[in-house]
Amino acid sequence: MVGSMRQPVRSQVAIPATRRSAHMGSSIGVAIVNGVPNQLPLDSRRTLLEWLREDLGLTGTKKGCDHGQCGACTVLVDGRRMNSCLSLAQLHEGDEIETIESIGTADNLSALQHAFVTHDGFQCGYCTPGQICSAKAMMQELAEGWASAATDELTKAPTPTVEELRERMSGNLCRCGAYSNIIAALQDVIEQDAGSQGASA
Repeated sequence: MVGSMRQPVRSQVAIPATRRSAHMGSSIGVAIVNGVPNQLPLDSRRTLLEWLREDLGLTGTKKGCDHGQCGACTVLVDGRRMNSCLSLAQLHEGDEIETIESIGTADNLSALQHAFVTHDGFQCGYCTPGQICSAKAMMQELAEGWASAATDELTKAPTPTVEELRERMSGNLCRCGAYSNIIAALQDVIEQDAGSQGASA
């Protein structure tokens, strides 16, 4: 009878950091983050978002939905925007990664950040780092002539209309609803860039 009795199920207990395998702190390669080489984690489950926030302390990159649907975690990888919650850190050996921390500071705002402030392109501010990272890459895509679902003429350079900008920024959600002001900020920066290019021509 005793042998047939079911053994009690042991509860799962988290292993303290001091008792974890030494391999958990090892690395397999290096990525360049905001111009600084950083060793990547060995843990293959660690996302790029987790590595940036928890290991490197770059908390400007936000965790929102954790499913790649809100854009709060957007960073730039080799100049292209990416949802860092959907990518594993190990995949970025040799990549150049840029987070909001490298785009500007409180004492030296970038043109995009200044425009967001001027046009009230935020309310709570939680989505703003992802919005600005995405906008920086989006403007580069426009400059390179990339078409979007809203582009009317594929044989010509896309025009940054309101519809075009809304489509290109549709991967970044603002739960406060500051979309109109965000578009106004983007239009302001695009006009400034066009003016400076015209003056230098």
